[in-house]
Amino acid sequence: MNKLKLFVLALFVLVTSAAKADEGMWLLQLMQQQNSIDMMKKQGLKLEANDLYNPNGTSLKDAVGIFGGGCTGEIISPEGLILTNHHCGYGSIQQHSSVEHDYLTDGFWATSRDKELATPGLKFTFIERIEDITDLVNAKVAAKEITESESFTNTFLSKLAKELHSKSDLKDKKGIVPQALPFYAGNKFYLFYKKIYPDVRMVAAPPSSVGKFGGETDNWMWPRHTGDFSIFRIYADANGEPTEYAATNVPLKTPKHLPISIKGLNEGDYAMVMGFPGSTSRYLTVSEVKERMDASNAPRIKVRGARLAVLKEVMNASDKTRIQYASKYAGSSNYWKNSIGMNKAIIDNNVLGDKEAQEAKFAEFAKAQNNADYLSVVQKIDDAIAKTSPVKYQLTCLTEVFYSGIEFGSPFQIMDQLKKALQEKNDSAVNANIEKLKAVYADIHNKDYDHEVDRKVAKALLPLYAEMVPAGSRPAIYTVIEKEYKGDYNKYIDALYNSSILANQANFDKFLKKPTVKAIDNDMATAYSRAKYDQLDALDKQLGDLPKELALLHKTYIRGLGEMKLPTPSYPDANFTLRLTYGNVKPYSPKDGVHYKYYTTTNGILEKENPDDREFNVPAKLKELIVNKDFGRYALPNGDMPVCFLSTNDITGGNSGSPVLNANGELIGCAFDGNWESLSGDINFDNELQRCINLDIRYVLFILEKLGGCGHLINEMTIVE
Repeated sequence: MNKLKLFVLALFVLVTSAAKADEGMWLLQLMQQQNSIDMMKKQGLKLEANDLYNPNGTSLKDAVGIFGGGCTGEIISPEGLILTNHHCGYGSIQQHSSVEHDYLTDGFWATSRDKELATPGLKFTFIERIEDITDLVNAKVAAKEITESESFTNTFLSKLAKELHSKSDLKDKKGIVPQALPFYAGNKFYLFYKKIYPDVRMVAAPPSSVGKFGGETDNWMWPRHTGDFSIFRIYADANGEPTEYAATNVPLKTPKHLPISIKGLNEGDYAMVMGFPGSTSRYLTVSEVKERMDASNAPRIKVRGARLAVLKEVMNASDKTRIQYASKYAGSSNYWKNSIGMNKAIIDNNVLGDKEAQEAKFAEFAKAQNNADYLSVVQKIDDAIAKTSPVKYQLTCLTEVFYSGIEFGSPFQIMDQLKKALQEKNDSAVNANIEKLKAVYADIHNKDYDHEVDRKVAKALLPLYAEMVPAGSRPAIYTVIEKEYKGDYNKYIDALYNSSILANQANFDKFLKKPTVKAIDNDMATAYSRAKYDQLDALDKQLGDLPKELALLHKTYIRGLGEMKLPTPSYPDANFTLRLTYGNVKPYSPKDGVHYKYYTTTNGILEKENPDDREFNVPAKLKELIVNKDFGRYALPNGDMPVCFLSTNDITGGNSGSPVLNANGELIGCAFDGNWESLSGDINFDNELQRCINLDIRYVLFILEKLGGCGHLINEMTIVE
């Protein structure tokens, strides 16, 4: 039996009792072949496979989609109502906020349809169809139309997806976008037809004192008391098809929505999560884990920590700045803290030891199989990593400082084109590039950018970068700083932020009035931006073909691991495609003498309350409701109000906002976080420590009804009592 057939067999065989039942981000289209539905039923599921995913009909899959560009959302009414996390909707809430209408602080409640806010740029994506295209891709490789390494590149797969779409029965359907992706490191390929709705409106969002209660202090932590939800609605044309915003659009009549259970939950209850996990790396070698720690996480922690300190100071000093930078701060902080927790958990949970054991077992398997490729693949990966690690460290430093950290710069490519047009006295080209510059200027100086804040960030990060990266490996501006500014970073940055063409409106208008080659040649921001791009290009050239080499090595290694695990099936690493994980409601004990129960209540909100700390403020009305135990039908039998609960589901970033469903497929919660002790889980799943932190749906409904006065939204939903 050849390697590929043996690997495919590993994907489809029966799950044995030796498998860790809660580990795995399973592909819905493989549930029948892998018989995972049988294991799910043993855990407590009362549905059939077609109830979860039905390629020829409606199923739970049709009530779950991609919210925005990096989260999951679910449909909770027959009229297109979306539930997702508050932190997923945070950018949209911030987009609509101002000092006069501070929805971040005060919350937003649309008490009628006409008050729902159009949110330009926000989209919701359903998965229309999934097709296995593995044989087609392999045939192209066999025919030498493409090389094996090209087969899982974006360039090839994007072209293939468009070709297949153009021949499909979906080619004339509105909103359909095809996407082909590799799985199992290129051992399998699937084509996804996505249906994208571009008119999504904001309906309800609690104040940040609810939606972000606990802030960065509680992020990734348990126990949790965060009401992390927001609600939006999909609008469509009269035929229910995707269309851009128009006042005449109507709420989407969805073929499937999730019924909501307020019956409660108990320890051991079945729980499953359907959503779009972003990225995992479960099949790394020891050397690759070390590279993640040292070349990615460590420099990210250092740079983001410095930037966040600046942002926190300026945001605390000004409401205007707080609103401007709220989404940027939250996005940066989330994976800053994740990187800290991951590095700690890798050590605490002996991930390196587990990976060493995996490699030793694989070496024995390779020897028994007398497979030369398997015998040598780990060493080849290690040799490649020895070359990539120092370059990746520099890439992380460069991107975190100059691309994610400092925002100001100049479009040097446009400046080059303008310079050429001026030299050639080509008026039409001059005018065309001037128009491009105007658009860039407006994009830089948008409502969420403050030039003085960014100046402070630059003053913190430019010298920090010099401490982290050797002199010979820095962008060319560092030579300028040393020679022309005698190493005075502040002096250089002030000149950059004061004198550059795009630094302010006065400078820009002066240039537009009389654009010259000399002005472009002397522009500091153009030189600065060119230098950072040149350094990025230099690092990419240093990597050369190593990424392609590693991709092929991983294809071999992951195929071998799949064969080694027979008869237990493997699941592919997360890549922001539709997955299902299953488990149970369960507490955990992170260390000796410490035990966490599986749920929290509003009692903990009052215990954590601190009026002097923005992260732990409690709205007066919510405090009154809690003190009076005015919880209505959402309370526990003892009168307490549940807030969050734990389950053993295997999740990662991208699962934020995913529905948590009970054995009947009813919505019981909304996934929003993982626990601190298992932040190494993206690399190595720990069945004892890994927990998914979920918002109890009863707390969502309580906040909607009692705090937001949005009973009309609850009336749209299908409530199971």
